[in-house]
Amino acid sequence: MREVGRVEEAQPENEAGLLGVVVSPSYARDKRVFFYATAESDNRVLRTTFVDGRLGELRPILTGIPKASYHDGGRMIFGPDRMLYVSTGEAGQPDLAQDRGSLGGKILRVTQDGDPAPGNPDSNSPIWTWGHRNVQGLAFDDAGNLWASEFGQDTFDELNLIEKGRNYGWPDVEGKGDQPGLQNPQITWSTDDASPSGLAYLDGRLWLAALRGERLWRVDVDSRKASAEKSFFVGEYGRMRTVVPAPDGNLWVTTSNHDGRGDPADHDDRILLVRP
Repeated sequence: MREVGRVEEAQPENEAGLLGVVVSPSYARDKRVFFYATAESDNRVLRTTFVDGRLGELRPILTGIPKASYHDGGRMIFGPDRMLYVSTGEAGQPDLAQDRGSLGGKILRVTQDGDPAPGNPDSNSPIWTWGHRNVQGLAFDDAGNLWASEFGQDTFDELNLIEKGRNYGWPDVEGKGDQPGLQNPQITWSTDDASPSGLAYLDGRLWLAALRGERLWRVDVDSRKASAEKSFFVGEYGRMRTVVPAPDGNLWVTTSNHDGRGDPADHDDRILLVRP
């Protein structure tokens, strides 16, 4: 492991700091890398390049996302449409999730320049969906459906199928509410069993890393339905933060036991190689 650059704008505090990274779908040509960071006055998306083993100059492309020491979101993913999807938290202010004038508590969809992407619900806004508390996992399946893992408050964590222009209910509903105009989650967990963070899709299944739950969840996906959740490694490696498909068809899973809430072992933190 070696240092390739520093994101000086990131201001670490509790759950805030340097929270997300993703590479351009055309990286072979443009060498672009994107970071999500908590800066002095806001959360923001930064764009840079990675050339000759070093990061280039970082340029803010999307700013004004509400910040706090917790509930900052920060997961990013490029979709099949080559647009950038960005999750934000409501920064401990639940009303922001329903405020269409705020970028907090949303999933945003933007171009690589940070502009509202063509086809957004409001052509002048980066907002794709709203009513989120704190989304920390995003994954596209083979059919192009977007899934999100989301922290609840006291009772239910959620796995949601994300659809354009939908309201996912926070703070009016935690978990399934069956209320008109609000989207129900596909699966809920107790907060003791999940506190879901990273999310990945591989070979017909979603894989969800759980922090407080200290486990890796597997969820079957059939068309637009998620079911048959099963957990692995319960308590074996501690808090699990991120899961991504590896080039060899396995999964990489990171632990998060040095985050102030875990009980670090001698070799923490680790990247685990998991065979699906």
